[in-house]
Amino acid sequence: MAKKKSKTKAKARPVPKSARKRVVTKAVRKPVRKKVRAVAVNPLFAPVKGAERRDVGRVRLEVGRAGAARVKRMIYPVGFRWSVDMKPVVGTDLCMHAHVGFLAHGEIHIEYADGCVVEHKAPQIIAIDPGHDGWVVGKEPVVLIEFDFEGDTISRLGMPVKHGH
Repeated sequence: MAKKKSKTKAKARPVPKSARKRVVTKAVRKPVRKKVRAVAVNPLFAPVKGAERRDVGRVRLEVGRAGAARVKRMIYPVGFRWSVDMKPVVGTDLCMHAHVGFLAHGEIHIEYADGCVVEHKAPQIIAIDPGHDGWVVGKEPVVLIEFDFEGDTISRLGMPVKHGH
């Protein structure tokens, strides 16, 4: 006699953990958004509101009017030297402009035709006579806030026509 197959199903025995296949799923990563911290711009180097901007011989110049005078913010880059960067633009051997104002950042070296040497380091009020060569000292740009009367600066501010002792 043939054995009849039982219609009841055998219960499946649990598979031990060591015998189970590991199914690895990759976690879906959301893109990481980095928080961008706003870097504060030094106002000495930020654009001047309402001023006319131009670059002359590597100098950034921003000019605005105040009454009969002009107020200028000049930024001289590291490595600037008047006799190298401005002489070809202006066409004179020395700077014949008088500079009166506030040295807000950096350090400058000034040499006059008579051999006189002057160094200015910020913060400092300055008056530089016409007839000079000058350059930026060190690894920081120079920021000069200057007041002038265009062609009348020397006479209106009581400056000498050329440097003398």
